[in-house]
Amino acid sequence: MCKASSVAAVASADNRSWRSHGAVPGNQPKASAMEADVANVKQAMLGNWESIAPEVRPSAAKNPDGSLKPFYLKRAFKYLQSDRFELEIVNSADPYGAVPLARIRIGGHMLWQGPHPIAPGAQKVDFVADESYEVTPLAQGFADILNKVASAGYAPWAVNSPQSIFGKAFAPFALKEGTNFMEYDLVLLRGDLLFWGAAISTAAALIPSRIVRPTCRSRWSGSNPYICEAIRS
Repeated sequence: MCKASSVAAVASADNRSWRSHGAVPGNQPKASAMEADVANVKQAMLGNWESIAPEVRPSAAKNPDGSLKPFYLKRAFKYLQSDRFELEIVNSADPYGAVPLARIRIGGHMLWQGPHPIAPGAQKVDFVADESYEVTPLAQGFADILNKVASAGYAPWAVNSPQSIFGKAFAPFALKEGTNFMEYDLVLLRGDLLFWGAAISTAAALIPSRIVRPTCRSRWSGSNPYICEAIRS
């Protein structure tokens, strides 16, 4: 999925980090090397990213045969200084994203938890929505559902009218009042591709990936200052 030159570029970035600190790699403890790797990943991730195509995700609902019903989404992600992030998700009723149902906007911080064993360079990350969490119905049917199951503490839900659910109870997402949403995840950067994954039990892969199977759940393409719209293999 990625060229050897992409891997070489990561290695080159590591060497620049070592030289900038005036150290010899072989003489440094492993902890310092790991910190340098994370610093390089953070620097390379700065900017805007978006889904290459609508993603297929398993839902909690099941088909008559017991298989999970899919749902579809696209993401626009921004990684900022000081480990801040902004994420916009648009859920759709169809695999082409032509019938949007809802828009979700989340703001918060990424907590880096160390290397992940799934692939070289992968990092464990907790995404914590400790700044903002907003939901906007984009279809009348979805607004009607929210008015039935999430009316307490909210104004009537209406199409294209966002409401903050930050710090509030929100049954559709199993959010409890006074708590911040947090998701365990992983990130893997290869050239201009950003891979996300999660616990295997909760994020089975429906979009195949030769890099982080079976936990890759999305494929992103982009680099600062512009967003690419195609996979570069």
